[in-house]
Formats: sequence, C-alpha cells, structure tokens
Amino acid sequence: MQQNEAGAEAKLDQIQAFLALSDQVGTAGQPTAGQFADIQAAGYQRVVNLALVNSTDAIPEESEIVTNLGMDYVHIPVVWEEPTLADLSRFFAVMDDPTVTKVFVHCAKNMRVSAFMYLYRVIRQQTPREKAGEDLHYIWTPIPPWQAFIDRAIAQFTSSQNIQQ
Repeated sequence: MQQNEAGAEAKLDQIQAFLALSDQVGTAGQPTAGQFADIQAAGYQRVVNLALVNSTDAIPEESEIVTNLGMDYVHIPVVWEEPTLADLSRFFAVMDDPTVTKVFVHCAKNMRVSAFMYLYRVIRQQTPREKAGEDLHYIWTPIPPWQAFIDRAIAQFTSSQNIQQ
C-alpha cells in the first residue's frame, strides 16, 4: 500500500460502521458525500451500494459523485424487509468481476452488506462459516427474517457446492 493510500485508509474509520474484511474489500454504512473522496484515495475501484434510494442518509447524487471520482458504481437496491436470492446472485456477479481488485460495499448501516458479504465469503470464497460469522456478528446479529434469508441462501447454494462448516 502506498503512503497516500495508508493515510486515506485511516480516514475510512470515520465512516459509519466501517469494517475492512481484507485489503481488497471494505464495508460500511452510508458514507457522507465527502467521504467518497477518501474511499477513492484509499485505492477502491468500485463502490457497491445495497441501500434503497430512500434509505437513511441516502445521497441522491451518489452515482455521479462516485463516477466523477473515477470509480465504478453499482447499485443493487436490497429491500430491507425482503432480501432476495436474485439480489444475492447479482451481488455475487459484481463481486466475482476479475477486472476490479478493490471494492467498497455499503448500505445504510452495514447490516445488508454484512449479511451479503457473509454469504459471499462462505459460498464463493469457501471461508469457514465460523470465521465469516465473526465479522457478521461484529456488525449485528441478524433478525429472524435476515437469518431465514441467510439460511435459505446457504441451502440453495449448498446443493451445488461444498460449503465449509
């Protein structure tokens, strides 16, 4: 990591519920408009937003802010009350893109994101569930509808893959 990226990484801690899962993936709640410059300075190439346009503190011009800073922007609006396997499949496709090596994923509070990243890590990266669960539970303990979604996703994708316990 270059020196200017290291300084920018330190600023990311000021973003609501920021959690770096690796050198390639950072997660958080909704950044402020000004914090996208810090995200870009830290070397992120893509911003993925899982929040709705009317979520808490949503920024209507977020796409323009991000793309004007030279980053890709992907919006996958996940309805809080009803996450779907279609949303998750689209998320997997975005995260699997080999042309992007550093991704910043956010929603309103890092709850949608932490659940989707848990599933991505377990299903796609074969991370043991216990290890991925530590980061999920650092952010929150999923409420029953979200735990049911997680269980449904694991069951759906486990039928075709070997998931580590």
